[in-house]
Amino acid sequence: MEPMGNNIDVHLGKRLRRRRRLLGLTQQQLAGACGVRFQQIQKYECGANRISAARLWQLSEALEVPVGYFYDGFAEAAQRETSGEGEGGGEMFARKETLDLIRAYYQLGERPRRRLLDLAKSLNGDHPVA
Repeated sequence: MEPMGNNIDVHLGKRLRRRRRLLGLTQQQLAGACGVRFQQIQKYECGANRISAARLWQLSEALEVPVGYFYDGFAEAAQRETSGEGEGGGEMFARKETLDLIRAYYQLGERPRRRLLDLAKSLNGDHPVA
């Protein structure tokens, strides 16, 4: 098993990449907002470099999320890893198709979003449409 510190670095990097992509930012754009080179963002995203507390604050400001966002799901991921369950559905959110769908969904107004959600659920058979 990997040391706990490395697991945290990888988790933070995945969350960083997910949010950056969700906002449609390039590594270069995010790097510019934080005053670092894009290569540094690459290293953060793959967990090769540890993100300092000050840099995490800058990233949270640039990505418009609270610092806690980066730690969301870490305890559950660590638990799955120690129990041998693996990563599972986390990879689904890393796919470009998923991110494109999420972006398009949040560009809709509230009522069309609700209708789209109801449609998706009805296609899956999980939820009767009212």
